[in-house]
Amino acid sequence: MNALAKWAERELDHRFTNPDLVRTALTHSSGGSGRGDNYERLEFLGDRVLGCVMAEWLYRDFHESERDMARRFATLVDKKSCAAVARQIGAADHVLIDASARNAGVHQSDNLLGDVCEALIGALYLDGGMPAATAFVRRQWTGRIGEDKAPPRDPKSQLQEWAQGRGRPLPTYRVTWREGPDHAPSFRVEVAVRGVEPVEAQGSSKQEAEKAAALAMLNREGAL
Repeated sequence: MNALAKWAERELDHRFTNPDLVRTALTHSSGGSGRGDNYERLEFLGDRVLGCVMAEWLYRDFHESERDMARRFATLVDKKSCAAVARQIGAADHVLIDASARNAGVHQSDNLLGDVCEALIGALYLDGGMPAATAFVRRQWTGRIGEDKAPPRDPKSQLQEWAQGRGRPLPTYRVTWREGPDHAPSFRVEVAVRGVEPVEAQGSSKQEAEKAAALAMLNREGAL
């Protein structure tokens, strides 16, 4: 058994019948052959599997409204949560990526590690079915699912409620700057609310930059 297989068996708690699935789940587009042998398809699958497992978990364990469960769900399955799981199991050390991208630290980014986590869940599902994928999600998210007694609130939703509560139109977001290669982009986004000075913030994706800008405005306006 090679080092990658040993790591996968230890951290994913599953001995793969098809070890190539693990390698594919850890292969960035810059580290493959260009024929689709990277984690993107497995990420697509794993995202849906994670969503299914998490939705059932929340339904069974949290007797809340659909809106409150949706808030918990969005936080638990976002890139930051998935990246935290990937870091916890040491996935970054095994990512197959182009040398220049590795030197730039791309293998440590939330975007890439979040994708890898979802791809690994997809690999578990294909190799061991829903029981293997569910066991991994349950094990890795148990300490996270009960962290917030009240449902977490997304900064963009909070800012929208704050604006509406003052009779103002919905916040608008505008990308003001983007740089970096496709595998490691950086965005700056401006959020504007009528009657309030706009705020800009930066993130590794448009969505993360929007959240950061919303949070910055909420903090500045004393709305948290």
